[in-house]
Amino acid sequence: MHDPTTDLPREIAELAAGFIHEIKNHLGTLSLNLQLLAEDFETAETPRERRALDRVGRLSGECRKLVELSNDFLRFARLRELRAKPTTLDAVVSRMIDFLAPTARQRNVEINWFPAPDLPAVHLDADLFEQALLTLMLNAEQAMPDGGTLTLIGRTEGPMVILEVIDTGVGIEPEVMAKLFRPFHTTKPDGSGLGLATTRKIVRAHGGTIEAQSTPGRGTKFTIGLPAAPHSDATLP
Repeated sequence: MHDPTTDLPREIAELAAGFIHEIKNHLGTLSLNLQLLAEDFETAETPRERRALDRVGRLSGECRKLVELSNDFLRFARLRELRAKPTTLDAVVSRMIDFLAPTARQRNVEINWFPAPDLPAVHLDADLFEQALLTLMLNAEQAMPDGGTLTLIGRTEGPMVILEVIDTGVGIEPEVMAKLFRPFHTTKPDGSGLGLATTRKIVRAHGGTIEAQSTPGRGTKFTIGLPAAPHSDATLP
């Protein structure tokens, strides 16, 4: 099985992760002091005090963003060893649909799941793969601000089990597509640019592939290919 550390050398990953942990410690101290400072200005009366309180609030927000970015990077750099076992895509996809159903209804997004009959099992670390699938499904929801349809299709293609995630959203411009899985590349104002990079890393760690196709104004399709579990391993509890 693919070594999840090959995309980022282990020594560099460990060094970077340790560095990020140190940064998070300092951010924690900074955030605490900003919170105390905000309390000092809680009863701001003069325009100067109100401006100071506003600046403290903006700085606190930036600290939160840095902590979130740090957490995203740690997930990317320290993808743990897989704890994979034969699993059905139906079980994983169904859990994610149940999880996202409330927000999908709020966004007027319809989610459909079409698994092929007798879809073979795949070796999955379910927790990690659900993290990857969640990123794709959340991105799809956000790409349909006026509502739409999110369709997931499970099928086989030779020795591979294919999962397609298709939305009817705004689509992705060609110049963005070329950098889609590149770390720290994002078009979202509050995005870290590590979501899709981490998703690809998780899929590759499972010995799989992921590709994207998109038409601006019409939608996007992500296609994940995973090796089917050997027949002798495919019996599930």
